[in-house]
Amino acid sequence: MGKLSKVLAGSAALLMGAGLLTACSPGGSGGGTDGDQSLTLWQNSTTGPGQEFWKKTAADFTKKNPSVKIDVQTVQNEDFDSKLQTALNSGDAPDVFLQRGGGKMAAMVSAGQLMDLTGKLSDSATKEISKASIEAGTIDGKVYSMPVSVLPGGLWYSQDVFDKAGITSTPTTMDELDSAVSALKASGVQPVALGGKDAWPAAHWFFFFALRACSSDTLSKAAETRDFSDGCWLDAAKNLAAFRDTQPFNTGFLTTSAQQGAGSSAGLLANHEAGMELMGAWDPGVIASLTPDQKPLPDLGWFPFPAVTGGDGKPGAIMGGIDGYSCSAGAPASCVDFLNYLATSDVQKEYYAAFNAPPVNTVAQEAVTEPYLKSVISAYNDAPFVSQWLDTVYGLNVGNAMNVAVVNLLSGGGSPQDLVSAINDAAKKA
Repeated sequence: MGKLSKVLAGSAALLMGAGLLTACSPGGSGGGTDGDQSLTLWQNSTTGPGQEFWKKTAADFTKKNPSVKIDVQTVQNEDFDSKLQTALNSGDAPDVFLQRGGGKMAAMVSAGQLMDLTGKLSDSATKEISKASIEAGTIDGKVYSMPVSVLPGGLWYSQDVFDKAGITSTPTTMDELDSAVSALKASGVQPVALGGKDAWPAAHWFFFFALRACSSDTLSKAAETRDFSDGCWLDAAKNLAAFRDTQPFNTGFLTTSAQQGAGSSAGLLANHEAGMELMGAWDPGVIASLTPDQKPLPDLGWFPFPAVTGGDGKPGAIMGGIDGYSCSAGAPASCVDFLNYLATSDVQKEYYAAFNAPPVNTVAQEAVTEPYLKSVISAYNDAPFVSQWLDTVYGLNVGNAMNVAVVNLLSGGGSPQDLVSAINDAAKKA
C-alpha cells in the first residue's frame, strides 16, 4: 500500500485461510528477552466486558510468559488520540496501544515512534488474518500494526421500533430512508440517534455521503494529494444538508454524547427511544452495556448505508475501521509476542464474546452467531471498495477539521461550501 493510504480497494475477503496460531512470536515465548519485563498497554474500552477482556488477556499472557507483566490502562475513547500523541511526542509512550491507522499512523511512522513489525508476526497469524486486514496496518510494505477487529459502519436499528412504525423492510435508498424517518416520527419515536457532542459520530454521516458521491479513485488520491477540490465533496455536503433538513436526529443531538450513559445516542437505541444509529461494528457491544439488563439488544439489526442517486461511488462500497495494536519504537521484544497472542483464534473468540464485534481472525469468525454481525461480515466481503474512516485516512488535522465543520453544518451555523472550505484550509496546513 502507498504511504498514507488507508483506503482498501477490491473485494475485502475476510473468511479465508486456516491453520493453528501459536501464542508467541517466531522466537518463542518471551524470545530474546533478558529478565523480567513490564509492558504498559493503553486501550479505550470503558465497559465492563471490554475491560475484563483486557485484564484477562493480559493475565493469561503472563501465565504463558511469567517474565512479562502487563499494566492495562484505560483511556477514554474521545481523549485517546490526543493523549497518545502527547505521550509519543514526550517520549513517554505506552509500549502497546490501540492503533487506528491511516494518516495518524503514517505520522507516527514518519516520526520514528512505532516498531517495525515486518517479519516478526507469526506465520500462523498471517494465515488466519486476511491480507487486506494486515495491509491496513502497513505503510510502504512495512507492517506497523496487528489488526484485532474489523469494524465496518452502517445503520444499527431496533426491529421492534421499526415494526411499531410499520417499516416492513430496511431502507436501501435515501428516499426509503427519508420515508422511514417520517414513519418513526409518526409513531412517536426519535428516528435517528446522534451523539453530536463528540463530533466524530456526526462526521460519519458526511463520510458516508462522500463514499456515495466520490469515486474510489478520488477518495484514494486525496489521501496523498490532500486535494478536496473535486465537486463530489460539495455534493456530499449538500446531500448531508438536505438530510439534516428532514430533522431526522434526536432532540438535543448537538449536546448528546455517543457512548456514555443511557442518554447517549447508543443508549437511546438500547432503550428503544430511537429507531436507528449510524455507527461502526463496535456498536452492539456498547448498546449491550446500556440496555436495562446490560445484555445484548435482542431485536438489534443492521443495514448498509443507503444508495444515493447521482454519485460516482461504487454501489455496495462500505466504510469502517480495522482496529489494531502497535508497539512503540522502544518497547521490549515481548510486545511482539503479545501482539501475536492477540491474533490467536482462542483470544479472538474471547474478543468477539466481550465486545460483540467481528473478530479479525477468520477461524474465530466461525464462532459468530448474531445475524446482524453476519450481515456486517457479508457486506464487507462483498464490497467492491472499502474505505476506512475519513478522519483516520486523512490524518489528525484534516480529520479534526472535518469533524468540527460537519457539526457546524448540522447546527445550521455553516453551509455546504463552508464545510468543504474548512477541509481544504486544513489540508493546506497539514
